[in-house]
Amino acid sequence: MKTAYRVLASLVAGGVFLQAGLIALAWFTTLHDLDEGAVLDSSYEGNYAHAAHGTVGMMVIPLLAIALLIVSFFAKFGGAVRYAAIILGLVVLQVVLAFVSFGAPAVGALHGMNALAILGVSITAAQRVPREKSVSPPTGALA
Repeated sequence: MKTAYRVLASLVAGGVFLQAGLIALAWFTTLHDLDEGAVLDSSYEGNYAHAAHGTVGMMVIPLLAIALLIVSFFAKFGGAVRYAAIILGLVVLQVVLAFVSFGAPAVGALHGMNALAILGVSITAAQRVPREKSVSPPTGALA
């Protein structure tokens, strides 16, 4: 279970990394389209990268965070549940901040900052998993 915990925490971190790339791609694509003469009006729904950012942020990362919390109860090391709960709390906050940001765009800055908090805590959680000690034969043992 410790390996599963480490993998899930790392996948949460990787998901945040992917999210940063997707939102940059989304807005640079939008800016490119505007330069090419596209019109951004109230019917604009974004592009494929906006959709991917929404899917990863609303479904994939929350599911990973829930799975991490479940696994944390079986991982049996100090801080496992605490870190998983913090990650899930930050992910829930991230989703709330995303929705609030549509009505109050300045809150979007907090959405970006909270993403960095999720990244940092999930990397820390993955690194805190104790490594299994390998058992080596005693020196001078016959093979």
